[in-house]
Amino acid sequence: MPMAPSILVLLLLFFFHFLGESRAATFSITNNCAYAIWPGLLSGAGTAPLDTTGFLLNPGESRPVDAPPSWSGRLWGRTLCSTTSSTGRFSCDTGDCGSGDISCSGSGASPPVTLAEFTLGGSGGMDFFDVSLVDGYNLPMLIVPQSGSGARCGSTGCLVDLNGLCPAELRVAAADGSVENVACKSACEAFGSPQYCCSGDYGGPDTCKPSAYSQFFKNSCPRAYSYAYDDATSTFTCRAATGYRIIFCPSSTSLKSSGSASASNPQATGLPLINDTMVFLGGSQASGGPTAPDRTGQALVLFMLAASWWLF
Repeated sequence: MPMAPSILVLLLLFFFHFLGESRAATFSITNNCAYAIWPGLLSGAGTAPLDTTGFLLNPGESRPVDAPPSWSGRLWGRTLCSTTSSTGRFSCDTGDCGSGDISCSGSGASPPVTLAEFTLGGSGGMDFFDVSLVDGYNLPMLIVPQSGSGARCGSTGCLVDLNGLCPAELRVAAADGSVENVACKSACEAFGSPQYCCSGDYGGPDTCKPSAYSQFFKNSCPRAYSYAYDDATSTFTCRAATGYRIIFCPSSTSLKSSGSASASNPQATGLPLINDTMVFLGGSQASGGPTAPDRTGQALVLFMLAASWWLF
């Protein structure tokens, strides 16, 4: 029996609606740092794997990575990586995935690490994304949506050098001791307390509140996740984005030329990308790898941050 025209039309409408909501996207990953990084990529459970799970990105280089429709997962940058000559094992001082190889092959990042998190084609066909410092910090990072739309479709990230400002009890030094600040732990990793990890009696939004340590991250990077229940100011959504630029060590030029939805919709987030009491780190301000911080500059910035917190 031939299919009724009305049913055929409904099926076609559903088919094209589904195609429109579940779209592929391209991640354009750029290293604006003055030293090499090794991006790592991890697909979420039940999500199709990407063509790569890790690679080298030299200063100034970019690489596109295509993601299939409805992909979810995370991306991060690894630093101070090398291969041990006696064993051939590859490892990194920050963001290491423990695979022993440049490819992470299904393994996630060891904290502390700055994370870019994505769910493409999620609820209502929207892409959801964020930059998270819940697991700590190792690199400045910016996400810039391309061609997307929506009230909360804008750039997000952490653009400042938190390694140089990191509280002493959260600091991570290079494995060989050559650099004292290469990453900044979360309070959860540093102390393991339920109130910092949002676990046990503190396992919900009503009991797990921002701490002085999470406020350090939030004051520095207002749009990034600073603790587990920081959703309201840290989750961003786009409809019909063709891709996302992910920039490590973004410069002021990166911000001005991003062409993101933030430029066309300045009310997209209601929060600045940069707290202007903090030190901005561009790729041209570092050389050869993460370096020891300027203590005089740190003291000045910490004073300004404390003053702004007290006044406002």
